[in-house]
Amino acid sequence: MGLKNRKETGPEPQATGPDVGHWRQRLLEEVNLDDLATLDMAQRRARLEKVVGHILTREGPVLSTRERAQLVRRIVDEALGLGVLEPLLADPSVTEIMVNGPDNVYIERLGKLTRIDVGFASDAQLYQTIDRIVAQVNRRVDESSPMVDARLPTGERVNVIVPPLSLVGPVLTIRRFPRPFRMDELVSMGALDEHTALLLGAFVRARLNIVITGGTGTGKTTFLNALSGFAPSSERIVTIEDSAELQLQQDHVIRLESRPPNIEGEGAITIRDLVRNALRMRPDRVIVGEVRGAETLDMLQAMNTGHDGSMVTVHANSAEDSIYRIETLASMSEVKIPYNAIRDQINNAVDAVIFLDRAVDGSRRIGEVAVVSSGRRESIELTPIMRFEMEPVGLDRVVRGRYVHQALPQELVTKLMFAGEAIPAAFGGAQRPAGQGPVGRPPVSPGPAGQAPVNNAPPWPPPQNPSGNGRGPGPAPGEAP
Repeated sequence: MGLKNRKETGPEPQATGPDVGHWRQRLLEEVNLDDLATLDMAQRRARLEKVVGHILTREGPVLSTRERAQLVRRIVDEALGLGVLEPLLADPSVTEIMVNGPDNVYIERLGKLTRIDVGFASDAQLYQTIDRIVAQVNRRVDESSPMVDARLPTGERVNVIVPPLSLVGPVLTIRRFPRPFRMDELVSMGALDEHTALLLGAFVRARLNIVITGGTGTGKTTFLNALSGFAPSSERIVTIEDSAELQLQQDHVIRLESRPPNIEGEGAITIRDLVRNALRMRPDRVIVGEVRGAETLDMLQAMNTGHDGSMVTVHANSAEDSIYRIETLASMSEVKIPYNAIRDQINNAVDAVIFLDRAVDGSRRIGEVAVVSSGRRESIELTPIMRFEMEPVGLDRVVRGRYVHQALPQELVTKLMFAGEAIPAAFGGAQRPAGQGPVGRPPVSPGPAGQAPVNNAPPWPPPQNPSGNGRGPGPAPGEAP
């Protein structure tokens, strides 16, 4: 029995007005569900819109053309999709939808939170929408299991929490992910500069282990998708996530997703179980959507046992904090390992840390890139090689600043050179003659060593742009980003 069936539904809707619940019920009485099952989604929507139109003509109130079209759309959305949320899910500029009870809905658009004049008719309608979401991924939410993470078929991440844990009623949070962006697109939007994009591409091709860190909503998943575009398509990549969010564009990608326990509390498959299993699948790279517990130790061991080029995300407030958090998470394993041994694992496993930040104006960008320069039996030491230096915010509340670069440590320079990768001049690399570079790699574009200006970078992730093709390396040499 769904949660909605255990809640009071209130009085029956009257047929005298444009009540969506009433007309949805009339639609279900009129339509042949067996016929609908043979149609695709577009055909179903067209068929239902036609049936609803006939019902409203016979029984509906007198409405203007605009009001009638809106009512038809709401009835069909309620029957096929997520009701009042469907227009928000169709808006490419909306990156987050937050429902705090039936009549309190917020959205994030262009990095800013806004309350909108949209709501559900009742708690029962909101519970019905929640049941529809979690049923799609064979999960449940009720009084005995009042929290759940799920995803929509189109890839959006969903979190649900209901009473008695939530004191404001059922709370639904939908995190939307734009299409996969290429790194050169992120450069053009100010998320990073061209020199850093070239260097990060070299890091991936040279099979460095990379940690992507930042706070909630800073764009870690979006950036990980773009960064993975530098991995050769010939490699076998295994991704591991709690809720599948990554959209890698290579052909040989194995996507694994954890599983919560069933109603008896059994059958759970954790991230740690999947990391261990992935090592038996002959991966060239292992990508973990996020580490937050004992699986961190297994991930470090994978990076230390021949699975170079792996990538992982972790929540932290700076590049340095991410290392300490990884150290803490790795110690949460039931295997009691001394802190010194864990530090050695991190020193040997992690090569680079990319910190993403969201500014006061909602823009998202790389705040810092640092490399691990310490070795075995040494305290963990990070060497910053790129940092965004923000100028004081003016009255327009727009964040401006400059990307400042530093020369790479010699050990990292050697590793990149042995991998056949060029080092951008901004990071201390020697300038090659025009048109010359490593085989299969573009030559380094000339540019000012040390600093690159950034002006009025727009929020990121941005609205969808249908002209993009999904992935690829950075901008062509000499081409404006």
